[in-house]
Amino acid sequence: MEKDINLLAPPLFYDLFALSFVYSMNRMSMVNLGFATSTVARADVLDFFTKALNQATELYAESTTLMLSKGIYDRPPMITYPEKVEYVKKQSYIVAAMGKKRPLNAVELTEIFFNIERNYFSVLLCMGLLQVIKDKEIKNYIKDGMEISEKQINFFNELLEKEELLGTIPVSMEVTNSTVSPISDKLIFALFNFLNSIDVTLIGHALSLSMRLDLATYYSKVIGEILIYAEKGFNIMVNRQWLEQPPQAPNRKVLKGE
Repeated sequence: MEKDINLLAPPLFYDLFALSFVYSMNRMSMVNLGFATSTVARADVLDFFTKALNQATELYAESTTLMLSKGIYDRPPMITYPEKVEYVKKQSYIVAAMGKKRPLNAVELTEIFFNIERNYFSVLLCMGLLQVIKDKEIKNYIKDGMEISEKQINFFNELLEKEELLGTIPVSMEVTNSTVSPISDKLIFALFNFLNSIDVTLIGHALSLSMRLDLATYYSKVIGEILIYAEKGFNIMVNRQWLEQPPQAPNRKVLKGE
């Protein structure tokens, strides 16, 4: 791992993005580690993932508190506080009736906001990495990922504007002018492999909570795009022997000589 990090490289991002990186990565790690913790039973392994989850939660809380104190935390769209409990009365709540769509609900707005925020983080990350990556194949892969994130940002911001909720604009977290990579190409791909997998998980979660057909349709389309993009990354990692093979079940047919 030491050979994958260049501690002598000048800063590639300013401090605000460094804080955003801690916030975003730990927010996503909480989801991943939550899944991992719920799938293990061995005491020592369970203890390891529990501690890792607690650490990610603490770092997320600390980074969020610091962002709020600095006034740089992205604010989600505001809606009025409900005065009473209401129940869905028509199927048009999901499918638009006569071309008229109902307003976005609180759950859908939450998912849209965090999707935009996550993709702004991705765009800035890609912007910085494109300055330091020399390998043409990897550079093109990062460009494709940046384009996918930009498309999602544009779609959701346009949707919010149509709903008269305004778009989400992040604080300025600029990239420096450094052209020296602080991490290896292999480590960059490991990071993108993680981001692709968690992106599918989080968009799938948003899809499961969306009760408007146009949103559900778009989320399904985006998941397909990310899976195709992830496959390109998988092939690059395999060709360069950067991907460790997970333990797998024995091939019983081979063992039986079939």
